[in-house]
Amino acid sequence: MNLYVMRHGCTNYNELGLCNDNPNADVHLNAMGKQQALAAAEELRDVTLDRIIVSPLPRTRQTAEYINQYHDVPIEVHPDLADIRSGFDGKSVGEYFAAIAHDPLNARVNGGESLLDHKRRVLGFIHWLQRQQKDNILVVAHEETIRVFVAYFEGGIPDERLRDLNIGNCEYRCYKLN
Repeated sequence: MNLYVMRHGCTNYNELGLCNDNPNADVHLNAMGKQQALAAAEELRDVTLDRIIVSPLPRTRQTAEYINQYHDVPIEVHPDLADIRSGFDGKSVGEYFAAIAHDPLNARVNGGESLLDHKRRVLGFIHWLQRQQKDNILVVAHEETIRVFVAYFEGGIPDERLRDLNIGNCEYRCYKLN
């Protein structure tokens, strides 16, 4: 099984430096994000995919739809792929980081989840995924979520260094699972 994990394309909120974990907010791919998704679709054109799994946030599905134009496979939504619930939806990423600076791994602010809460949720998805059929799967998610995949599959990344991983919009990685 080949597992591809990709961050969604650039959005209007990325441009503004805003947090988003509410699937009902008007967060969508901007022109650059659409171009990134089209370029990624071309790169993955000849890859065999059996299914695509996305987070509940619309920007991941939008990105997946560009990729899927060459594959025509089911797109499934899985709640555990959602971005970290920061408690700062619609507010500045800088404000969020300032609010958790005293304990970046464990701080829960405004009813949100901590980085370690988010990591546990994503690891639950990874363990679920490993029990699935041996399909070739593309996961389209968020930078914070993809960081957990990278740390899990590539190893050697302590929790305190997760935020040091930079995953660009529509950047993807492939992992082979047995």
